[in-house]
Amino acid sequence: MIILLLTAGIVYALVSRSAVAFREYGIWNFIVNPEWDPRPATEEYGAMSFILGTLYTAFFALFLCVPFSFAVALFNGEYFRGTKISSAVRSVVDLLAGIPSIVYGLWGFYTIRPLIIDSGINAQGFGIFLSSVVLAIMIIPYASSLSAEFLSMVPNNLKEGAYSLGATRIEVIRHISIPSSISGIVASYILALGRALGETMAVTMLIGNTDRIPQGLRDTGNTMASVIANQFGEADGLKLSSLIAIGLLLFIITAIINMIAKLIMKRVSRL
Repeated sequence: MIILLLTAGIVYALVSRSAVAFREYGIWNFIVNPEWDPRPATEEYGAMSFILGTLYTAFFALFLCVPFSFAVALFNGEYFRGTKISSAVRSVVDLLAGIPSIVYGLWGFYTIRPLIIDSGINAQGFGIFLSSVVLAIMIIPYASSLSAEFLSMVPNNLKEGAYSLGATRIEVIRHISIPSSISGIVASYILALGRALGETMAVTMLIGNTDRIPQGLRDTGNTMASVIANQFGEADGLKLSSLIAIGLLLFIITAIINMIAKLIMKRVSRL
């Protein structure tokens, strides 16, 4: 009951505080409007540029995360499970998962960004790419750790039965381990995506913080979380309500993605 009341309280607070913006522009017009102009004479607010910036960074980060995290999961959950080297890798993964996001932001700003500058490219114009790379590094520990746990939970008698029939290790992994744990692996990537969607400080330090629709990975932009972090402290009136409305939309997008993940896991588990 406390959890339900807490969730209802969050929704009520977001809806009530964003009502001014939605009454001014309309819900749909606020969502699809790419303009964000805080100047008093031409004041106008819309969320589309920040929604696209959030989706660009989060999904490209997930795209980069999948091959690396899955390789680590196979290493820890299958090939070297129970060995000292696996324990060492797990310890490093757990350490990376516990690093604060602002530390990742500082590392990206002072490590990855100078590498791009040294190559003769304007790193400031690669905000979407830079933030996506750092987000991918941040979510790899989550996805790999959870995926390894699900792989290690596959019953040994299933694997031993396959080996007794002459299957190789790669065949056991492809036809026994992965199908048996696929719903859990999908869930781990959805959780990783959820963190990428809501990440604030690391993205704010790298994305460029421009209030326009990004034209691709080689552009700057803003995410829903970063624009709130940048402008909430000085906002009031209609601008403050618009920022809270963006927070409400981020809440809804995350909830929709979680619902889609549950549907995918149910369908996959039936196959």
